[in-house]
Amino acid sequence: MHSKNPRPFDALTPDFILQAVESQGLICDGRIFPLNSYENRVYQVGIEDSEPLIAKFYRPGRWTGEQIREEHEFCFELVAQELPVVAPLIAADDDSLLQRGDFYFALFPRRGGRAPELDNLDNLLVIGRLLGRIHRIGTSNPFEHRPLLDSTSYGYASVEFIVNGVIPIELEATYQEVASELLARIDAALVEASPIQNIRVHGDCHIGNMLWRDDAPHFVDFDDTRMAPAVQDLWMLLSGDRREQTIQLDQVLTGYCEFADFNHRELRLVEALRSLRMLYYSAWLARRWDDPAFPPSFPWFNTRNYWEGHVADLRAQVLELDEQPLLL
Repeated sequence: MHSKNPRPFDALTPDFILQAVESQGLICDGRIFPLNSYENRVYQVGIEDSEPLIAKFYRPGRWTGEQIREEHEFCFELVAQELPVVAPLIAADDDSLLQRGDFYFALFPRRGGRAPELDNLDNLLVIGRLLGRIHRIGTSNPFEHRPLLDSTSYGYASVEFIVNGVIPIELEATYQEVASELLARIDAALVEASPIQNIRVHGDCHIGNMLWRDDAPHFVDFDDTRMAPAVQDLWMLLSGDRREQTIQLDQVLTGYCEFADFNHRELRLVEALRSLRMLYYSAWLARRWDDPAFPPSFPWFNTRNYWEGHVADLRAQVLELDEQPLLL
């Protein structure tokens, strides 16, 4: 299942999609609507005499079958505790991970909703409560196959990839200097926050992965779930200046701590994790640039202006990591 093909989804034709879904004993009505997804491919597929389903085809070679099953099992644990998480459907053979050709895929129920309004403090309180419940379950057992979010995989590996012929040669030295300085501060923040308890987290906790319905958030897409500090699922909820972020964080943690303990040393990691995500995101785009879905969707990437702006953003993060962490 580990493919070096930079265009692995070329084989994912409409006929292939329909045949994959119908291999589970379903009858499709021919309607296929692509949904917003780049790392994988996700479609709403019409089913005769029933509600449409969501079919998610995993990018070949990214995750092993064991790693995907850990994603699914985590979702099942959360659903068993009546948490609003959209988990995959279990097929007739009692397996949620399906395979067709070179593709692993899974089927999900369709769920409606809108993005949550994070400028509403009451919403942040509710989201904090849900994350506290998710993390309480996330601490019960570790992942055995899913990776750890750390500076090696997210930071150093990303920088190494970028300087290996991706960034314009005239910016390479400056980028490498700033990135090295940033990584040194990230590592220092990790030491200062130690000992860190890495738990099972959502991993990509932004508003695009939450559906607000029935006055509550419903979490979707655990594709990036991994072992990480709890604050990884909190910092992406914060925005604005320091005062605004402090108020937001207070609401999130007020709800969170109703259900789980929070190690306040992890607040030192907010800007460190933000920095790692910035490094990783640029490398992720570069690694996927041969995928035909990426250039038209990210036309601003891989230009001189982009890389100059990226270096400036990394330099700003160096200064952020020199500041005191958020305090409640």
